[in-house]
Amino acid sequence: MIPVTEFRQFSEQQPAFRVLKPWWDVFTDYLSVAMLMIGVFGCTLQVMQDKIICLPKRVQPSQNHSSVSNVSQAVASTTPLPPPKPSPTNPATVEMKGLKTDLDLQQYSFINQMCYERALHWYAKYFPYLVLIHTLVFMLCSNFWFKFPGSSSKIEHFISILGKCFDSPWTTRALSEVSGEDSEEKDNRKNNMSRSNTIQSGPEGSLVNSQSLKSIPEKFVVDKSTAGALDKKEGEQAKALFEKVKKFRLHVEEGDILYAMYVRQTVLKVIKFLIIIAYNSALVSKVQFTVDCNVDIQDMTGYKNFSCNHTMAHLFSKLSFCYLCFVSIYGLTCLYTLYWLFYRSLREYSFEYVRQETGIDDIPDVKNDFAFMLHMIDQYDPLYSKRFAVFLSEVSENKLKQLNLNNEWTPDKLRQKLQTNAHNRLELPLIMLSGLPDTVFEITELQSLKLEIIKNVMIPATIAQLDNLQELSLHQCSVKIHSAALSFLKENLKVLSVKFDDMRELPPWMYGLRNLEELYLVGSLSHDISKNVTLESLRDLKSLKILSIKSNVSKIPQAVVDVSSHLQKMCVHNDGTKLVMLNNLKKMTNLTELELVHCDLERIPHAVFSLLSLQELDLKENNLKSIEEIVSFQHLRKLTVLKLWHNSITYIPEHIKKLTSLERLAFSHNKIEVLPSHLFLCNKIRYLDLSYNDIRFIPPEVGVLQSLQYFSITCNKVESLPDELYFCKKLKTLKIGKNSLSVLSPKIGNLLFLSYLDIKGNHFEILPPELGDCRALKRAGLVVEDALFETLPSDVREQMKAE
Repeated sequence: MIPVTEFRQFSEQQPAFRVLKPWWDVFTDYLSVAMLMIGVFGCTLQVMQDKIICLPKRVQPSQNHSSVSNVSQAVASTTPLPPPKPSPTNPATVEMKGLKTDLDLQQYSFINQMCYERALHWYAKYFPYLVLIHTLVFMLCSNFWFKFPGSSSKIEHFISILGKCFDSPWTTRALSEVSGEDSEEKDNRKNNMSRSNTIQSGPEGSLVNSQSLKSIPEKFVVDKSTAGALDKKEGEQAKALFEKVKKFRLHVEEGDILYAMYVRQTVLKVIKFLIIIAYNSALVSKVQFTVDCNVDIQDMTGYKNFSCNHTMAHLFSKLSFCYLCFVSIYGLTCLYTLYWLFYRSLREYSFEYVRQETGIDDIPDVKNDFAFMLHMIDQYDPLYSKRFAVFLSEVSENKLKQLNLNNEWTPDKLRQKLQTNAHNRLELPLIMLSGLPDTVFEITELQSLKLEIIKNVMIPATIAQLDNLQELSLHQCSVKIHSAALSFLKENLKVLSVKFDDMRELPPWMYGLRNLEELYLVGSLSHDISKNVTLESLRDLKSLKILSIKSNVSKIPQAVVDVSSHLQKMCVHNDGTKLVMLNNLKKMTNLTELELVHCDLERIPHAVFSLLSLQELDLKENNLKSIEEIVSFQHLRKLTVLKLWHNSITYIPEHIKKLTSLERLAFSHNKIEVLPSHLFLCNKIRYLDLSYNDIRFIPPEVGVLQSLQYFSITCNKVESLPDELYFCKKLKTLKIGKNSLSVLSPKIGNLLFLSYLDIKGNHFEILPPELGDCRALKRAGLVVEDALFETLPSDVREQMKAE
């Protein structure tokens, strides 16, 4: 007998696939096993037992056609035989004899086979084989989507991820923390939400309902008392699961091959069910116990008509009715499956009940094959989809990242990264982390926090612990902030620096920092920035004194003009974009420092001459060629610093002599060839940079600059220095390298305060020993070739090397 286990390969896949079998698939599988047993049992009987037994029919002879021999045979056969005589061995046995046919065993076998093939109905012959074939087709249809390459790969991947998500310690922890909240905590949170139903959010620029970030401080800040419940290895495994789920969702939601495959195999089973019911109902009556057989084999057997007994007809008849019942139940189940497939929207799946039960509001709904598999999972056990949903939640992922961050970045490790920044504040730089560690807020001495390339930063209310925090830098970070944290920053933050790639990265809450004094914006802004809604709110920054915009604006934003009444310094670094329409500058009457860098300016803007409070002007990296307008600077009585470096200026007009208040003047990196003597009538100059030009001669009037402390003519074509230069006895820095000088005057010894001297790149052959009189000059401050330094007397060299 054929064991049923041989057919298991047609119905079984991996045991884990059972989670994708709803109750009707399991039920039809059992029905298939029952039908398979009917088929196997019938086939076994066909093989093991005689199929049909036939006997020749007796025909009454007529008077015209009967022969003597036939009559004698008939008489002999019909004449009763005398009863057997008792024998000594078997005295009571009586021998029974029937009708004589004179057929041997081989003839009977031949007759049985001929009648089986010719007279028996095909349905009666092949019924068990039909049952077996139909059942195998049902089994294949039920499990084809588990074996088809295009669908089985997705199913295997899904089952693998599902099992890991179900067993992950992070799933258990995330759900237990939600379910473990007592009713009092929930009521308190509801009351808090009713009092304040808005918090500030990042890139969208508007207030966001607090329910979209439900209980952010409670959920987002990891409790240290439970931080050790998930070790580092488990945390990394959970992190990897989040990434797998993201990629799998992206891949599976693109198509609906699983849904289509399941629908098609169900439709095929229904069609097959209808066919089986139709022809079986019509042919089941053909299974009869007695069969008349008329075959022309009289010349071999002497008979033509036979009466046959189908030995398994009675059993096959009962089996066929039983089989029809099983098929009917199977078909009705398939019809219900079709109803379930088409009545419900199985290509969309909503986690609404999970969101309500767990309180994790950001679990997204899914679609297509992903949704279909989750619907199938729900028929097995809804707990699977509930635990799986944890790995679809961004809040849950961020919470896990937060836990891993806190374990990795301990307070001691963070303190090792502390440094002093350019503003002389104690700063903590954090670069390319997955989030902001909660342990940062335990470093109470922190004054400046710098975050670079950190996505989804959440600033919690615990930032209020940083009493000394005054400066915050956000470089390419997307930031959300709790309302309590925003209140703290409004009162304490003095400096904010934001570097961004997209305007949506600008935090909208920065416009409410009423005590902010310095704002630095670095990133690409639209040329139509003055019409941008978000920047109009700069007017609320009542304490803003310094504003720096490094971008590509085409005009001064109107929002900047709105804060002009208290703005003291403005910097525009325009990255080569031409800055036009500068008339708004006239309204900045209190401006003391102005930087217009790389703005493609061809002339000095006339609006600048109206800034009577201006003290410093920097027009670096523009396209200035002529500066005749410089005469108008005489009205700016407070102007002390003028930087016209990195331009294309060819000459300095004589009007510069009228700028008598100048103390710092930078003309480096231009194309100046001649220095006018009138330049040195600005006798208050302390800093004069003329490096990287084409100057050949230094007028002796340079000696007038008795306040000069810094003088640079590096990289020019100067061949000699006037002795009057050494009358500038306050000179501390002298840069004359990369010229054509051949002699350094001994009068350099008059510069007693000289601490930095660059003479490298000239034609000197010897250095004057009078350099030893420059007591403040040390070897580190003397930039010269080593061979030339050796020309100094040994005592001078030792003096310079001494600390």
